[in-house]
Amino acid sequence: MQLCLGEILPPERLAAIAAALGRARFIDGKATAGWNAAGVKANQQAEDPALAPLAAEIEAALRAHPVFALAARPRRLHPILFARYEPGMTYGPHVDDALMGEPPLRTDLALTLFLSEPETYDGGELSIDHPGGEQSYKLPAGAAVLYPATSLHQVTPVTRGARLVAITWIQSLIRDPGQREILFDLDTARRTLFAREGKSREFDLMSKSLANLLRLWAEP
Repeated sequence: MQLCLGEILPPERLAAIAAALGRARFIDGKATAGWNAAGVKANQQAEDPALAPLAAEIEAALRAHPVFALAARPRRLHPILFARYEPGMTYGPHVDDALMGEPPLRTDLALTLFLSEPETYDGGELSIDHPGGEQSYKLPAGAAVLYPATSLHQVTPVTRGARLVAITWIQSLIRDPGQREILFDLDTARRTLFAREGKSREFDLMSKSLANLLRLWAEP
């Protein structure tokens, strides 16, 4: 399941992050790539302790986002990373490492938060493989794409401007992607029912089923 999440951060916070990234130190992105991805990774990654509060702010905003919470069922998030793509930079087809960090975090899901407005740069689409073909994303600043970390994906070459993004990976309470989608659909439906009709016998039964499926499938 791939989802676009809107309005993770308000415009004033996006401007503050962009200003901080303009002052930050960046290193070659290959420094954090696995051996198989380093050959196709050509970008820059921020390495600056001053960005830690902004990374924490983004993580808090994600955890508070209702659709993210329902879709990801997050157990752990990898520390937020900031990346920059300037003309000629790209990240070729790759799959993310299954385990990251120490203690190891299982990368069930990946998330890209766009920090640059799409009209300020050319190229730089996030392209994700799925059974029906490739799906490309280039979203407004403050919006994010949540997608399976098991997918082959790439960032197309930037030809003008600068593409700034924040990225993270999520270990979900629900390991199986099909089970996550079932829970997301069921929870979305019961919330819609409650908003329309209030508490009802049908709402209670859906809530019971959701709770019992979580008991069966969750890995706390």
